[in-house]
Amino acid sequence: MRVTIDSVGRLVVPKVIRERLALEGGEELEIEAWDDRIELRRPIRDADLVESERGILTMDPEAGMPGGHGPEEVRSLLERIRR
Repeated sequence: MRVTIDSVGRLVVPKVIRERLALEGGEELEIEAWDDRIELRRPIRDADLVESERGILTMDPEAGMPGGHGPEEVRSLLERIRR
């Protein structure tokens, strides 16, 4: 998917991507440049991470996720990642 950067450096994240990632206007993102690509991501807050009994950092399912995702969606995501 192609986007255009305007004369002051702004670009629009296409609606289909905003909807898929539940991005909302005014939400802060982190931006980083890697070789020839730009990466945007939601900042991970320390409060979103918890240490398990085995000393592994995981997302706290009770904290929810930015963008309105609740505990069930977080649990589902964690289950998919662990498979």
